[in-house]
Amino acid sequence: ERDAWERERNVLQNALKQAESQLAKATAEIENKPVGETSSLKLQRLYRKYLRAESFRKALVYQKKYLLLLLGGFQDCEQATLSLIARMGTYPSPADLQLSGSRSRPFTKFRCAVRAVIAISR
Repeated sequence: ERDAWERERNVLQNALKQAESQLAKATAEIENKPVGETSSLKLQRLYRKYLRAESFRKALVYQKKYLLLLLGGFQDCEQATLSLIARMGTYPSPADLQLSGSRSRPFTKFRCAVRAVIAISR
């Protein structure tokens, strides 16, 4: 019985020594690599943030170009409308401007509305 205990004790001591050596190796590896692993994770996270910000920036640039194009189209349309109204002769003459002071305000509003309807119908 004593021999069995002695053998078991030797086996357990050898296993303990192996475990201690593996622990020493693992701690040595961890001491050499902690900076690399954590900085790598931080770099990946920063890169993902950068990609997201860059995506938002590109989307804003595209949206700005689209809105400028849209505004340019409205400006062209407005220019065409104003030139059409000018050709119809709806700008007031100096004589009309002098007479407009003597007319009442409701009459002027009515006249503006009639001119707008005429311009739209033409």
